[in-house]
Amino acid sequence: MDQPTLTEQTISAGLVRGALDLEWTERGLLPHRLPARAREQVDDEQLRMAESQPSGVRLVFDTEATALELEALRTVMAYVGAPPRPDGVYDLVVDGQLVAQRSVSGGNVLSIDMVTGERRTIPGEAGTIRFDGLPAGRKRVELWLPHNETTVIVALRADAPVREAPRERRTWLHHGSSISHGTNATSPTRTWPALAAARAGLDLVNLGFSGSALLDPFTARAMRDTPADLITLKLGINIANADLMRRRAFAPAVHGFLDTLREGHPTTPVVVVSALHCPIHEDTPGPGVPEFVDGAVLFRATGDPAEVRAGRLTLRVMREDLAAVVRQRSAADPNLSYVDGLLLYGPDDAEAHPLPDRLHPDAETHHLIAARFVEHVLAG
Repeated sequence: MDQPTLTEQTISAGLVRGALDLEWTERGLLPHRLPARAREQVDDEQLRMAESQPSGVRLVFDTEATALELEALRTVMAYVGAPPRPDGVYDLVVDGQLVAQRSVSGGNVLSIDMVTGERRTIPGEAGTIRFDGLPAGRKRVELWLPHNETTVIVALRADAPVREAPRERRTWLHHGSSISHGTNATSPTRTWPALAAARAGLDLVNLGFSGSALLDPFTARAMRDTPADLITLKLGINIANADLMRRRAFAPAVHGFLDTLREGHPTTPVVVVSALHCPIHEDTPGPGVPEFVDGAVLFRATGDPAEVRAGRLTLRVMREDLAAVVRQRSAADPNLSYVDGLLLYGPDDAEAHPLPDRLHPDAETHHLIAARFVEHVLAG
């Protein structure tokens, strides 16, 4: 049987969900999870890489098409000395059901030496994925981009027109670390924020940035200016493993972040969530460093626990301070609340579901965290 003829579709801004900015490059459309003004204010390669990886970003449209193609240029990460990473996955969701998954071939390769910090990019070509046999008739289609590959959308093709879909769900704006970004999740709809959003019927905007949940003012301003019905902040782990600040600076920085959010969202519910249990950083300050053991990357904390009394930060200390900040503010701000991250993943869970690299949960644990996040945060 001949394949249906596909025609190129116009990719309007209204087709793209979960991105805060769209950059038209020479090769195509690059979604960003931070606006241009924020990107201009930081010269950090880790954050630049993380915000350009489209975790939670998807094309959403109504169509009668039974066949689709997406041409995309990916940039994949390759860590020197580590095994190759799995290909990123595109999830095709039709009327709320995951129906197909594909991976794009080719693309650029970003080689990263985790010991020296050296990075270099090896250029490559775009690839194309195709989805055939979609159900006949009008349907809601969501094409989720890989959460762990920078993706330039070159072209979208279909055998029937695609139309912008109406926004029918409340918007959940979330900020967090690499776990929120989706490290170790098997696909973009299987990161814990995407799973939680699907269970709760929310429209996700995921500002989970690997290594970069650092109370940056430009992130606070980006969130301030983004429409949302619910805001959640998962804070602590990146500040510990970056050894970014001392206790004197931490609580004031949290206050400042919340002050900025309230400028744009004076009454929107905001939930502050502390770090999940992470044995290496519970009582040992950072910085955290990677090491290779039998070909696998493992993380360890290198700080001195004796220096906690002098102001070095651990997860235990930051949970205390986050709870105190929210307790102080909530008397005048009834729409602000705190959730202990140990309710989502605690010491008992670390025994049953240990962190494979000592820092990030495995794919199965993303489902556990999502279920508990819905229970303890989103249910209300």
